[in-house]
Order: sequence, then structure tokens, then C-alpha cells
Amino acid sequence: MEIDKKTSTRNFYSFLWHAGFLAFAKNFMDVDTVIPAMVVEAGGGAIHIGILTAIMLGGSHFTQLFFAPYLSNKSFKKNYLLTAINTRILTLIALGLLLFLLKGEHTGYVLYLVFLFITLFSLAGAFANISYADILGKSVNPDKRKTFFSANQVISGVIVLGAAFLVKKVLVWKTFPDNYAMMFFIGGALLLTASAGFWSIRETVPSTLKVSSLKNFLGILKSEIKRNKKLGYFLGFINTQGIAISFLPFVVLYAKEFFNAQSSETGSFLLFKVTGIVIVSLFVLAGAKRLKYNILLYTNVILSASLGLMALMINDIGGLKFIFLIGGIVYSLYTITMNGMLLEISGNENRALYAGFAGAGNILPAVFPLIGGTLIKLFGFHTFFVLFMCILTIAALFIYKIDCKK
Repeated sequence: MEIDKKTSTRNFYSFLWHAGFLAFAKNFMDVDTVIPAMVVEAGGGAIHIGILTAIMLGGSHFTQLFFAPYLSNKSFKKNYLLTAINTRILTLIALGLLLFLLKGEHTGYVLYLVFLFITLFSLAGAFANISYADILGKSVNPDKRKTFFSANQVISGVIVLGAAFLVKKVLVWKTFPDNYAMMFFIGGALLLTASAGFWSIRETVPSTLKVSSLKNFLGILKSEIKRNKKLGYFLGFINTQGIAISFLPFVVLYAKEFFNAQSSETGSFLLFKVTGIVIVSLFVLAGAKRLKYNILLYTNVILSASLGLMALMINDIGGLKFIFLIGGIVYSLYTITMNGMLLEISGNENRALYAGFAGAGNILPAVFPLIGGTLIKLFGFHTFFVLFMCILTIAALFIYKIDCKK
């Protein structure tokens, strides 16, 4: 069912408003550079980075499996989306206050409380993602979706690129923990501004699908995998390619342990990462009508595997910046293709369910950071880099099976 063009256009720009300010906010709470660097400065090591990355990335997505049954029963999901985004805003402000008030000899407490707030922040994000996918799928007509995802990446990338210089200045403006406290205060204010886009969305198409329980939800998942073979391959794709987005936090740890990277280098890593995002987003936007998902998917597997190879070969901190450049490209391509494929293999009535199903595809991405942190602790970084490359190559098999023609 398509909504009228005027409403679709209004919602299209509402989502872009949110995307733009969210991109600005993400600079100040970047999960690949800023937060891992903060944890290391607070006294964290490989195990801490592994746990934190598991919570922020794979783990948060895995919890969608539990949120989806509840949200699927709601005809309209805008209020739940707003509740989740407001929780994230309050959590960022709480993190800022925590870092600002607990200084010096109290930094040990910061490490534990940071994990608590980051967990809440990540869970709220997972809760929001299900409503977001459902509302986006029903509120923007199909012919505008790929354009939205690529335009989203371009606008976000340009904003992030410009704001990265500000982030770098804030990081070196004061010492830990004041610099990170300011980062979270700014991030919370920008996320509040971004939420205005969600307030203006017109959610006109109700959901009629009902799910009685988690058991019922898992039963539906089983039957959907039998009915829709591409769903099973999609989950396999997320379970393998999905680990790529958890790689960069370990590179931050690698840089700090082996090259004594400082706050200024953290800002540079972020700058290179968002440069990669902008490059690939402009490329995809220019070819949105011609580029097939298959081309983007296979390209991303090759680039993702090259991250591990680069990490093995580079022996200076300057070279590590190019890992973040490629990492930005990988992140951008994964975001565009994963979200686009989810919309393509699902329909309006089951989209919230499929967003929850995607959580089942994050089992390996959820545990991989924990495995990675343990491997680094016991055997060193080189073993971790090799395992990373091996898993990534398996993703090509699932892409071949999905064979997305669009």
C-alpha cells in the first residue's frame, strides 16, 4: 500500500532532518573511536573493549529479537520511537554529568558506570530501530527508499566531516574526563534537535499483525525462514558481514597500546572514518538507480577483509588512519545494503517482525567482540586479525544465495 505523494515527501524530509542532526551528534559519541578511547583512558583494556563493543553493536541489535514481539502488536509506533530517542538523550546527559563530577581518583568508578549508561543507551537504540524501520517502510514510498538511504549517508557524511574538526578540538581542549564530559553534553543537545524530525512524521498506515509471545514470535521466524528462503540467507549475511562494524574499536586499542595514540589521533581517526563515509555515499547516491545491491555487497566483503590485512601489515600510526578510511566505507556500505535488503525482503505488514528477525542475525556480531577481546588478551592482535578475515569471506556465500537483483 502506497501513501499519498505529499505525505511521503513530508516524511522523507522529516527522516532526513533527523538523519542530519543525528550524524552531527554521532561525532560526539562515536562508537568506533570516541567511546573506546574514553574507556582506554579510564583504565580499560582488551576485555573491556570487547564487552563494550559487544554491548554497543552486536548485542544491542540482538535484543531486537525480544523487543519485536511487543512492538509488532502496536498499530502505530511513533510514540515508542519518541520514548526510545528521549531515553538516549537523557542517557547522554547522564554520561556527561558522570564524567564531569567524578574526576581524578574517582575514575575507577567511571569505568563501571559508563558501562551501565552505555548499555541503557544501546538498548534504547535497539528499541528505536524496530519502530524506525517499520515507520520508514510505511511512510516513504518504495521508489524513494534507495534514494533516501544514499542521501541519508551523504548528508550525514558531509555533516560529520565538518563536525569532526570540532570534535578534535573538544578532545584536546581539556584533559580527561572533562573533554569527554563536554562531548556527551553536546551530543545530547544535538540528539534532542534531531528528535524534532520524528515529531513531525505522519504515521498514517496502521500495522495489523499481532504476536502473542516470544514463543509465537520464534515460531513465526521459523515459518518465515521456510517460506522466504532469502530471510535465512539474510540472517547468515548479518552474522558474518556484521562483524565488520565491530573492528575499528580494537584498532583504537591497538593504536593506544602499540603507538601511544593521544586524543588528537582519536580525532584524526574519526576524521578519516567519516571521509570514507562521504566518499562511498556520494558514489552510491550518484548511481542509486543503476547500482545493484549485489555489486555493493561483494565490494564490501572485499574491503572488509582488507581491513584485517592492512592491520597486519601497517607498522606506524600514520598508516592506521587509512584503516579508518576504509572502515568508514565499509560501515557506510553495510548500512545502505543491510537496511535496503531488509526493506526488500519484507512487506508492510511484517516489517517490524523482520526488523526483530534481524536481531537473530546478530548472534555472532554480539559475541565476536567478546571472543576478540579474549583472543587479544591471550594470543595478541595478529590472531584476532586473521580470524576476522576468515569469517568475512563466508559472507560472500550468503550474498550469492540472496542474489538481490535490485
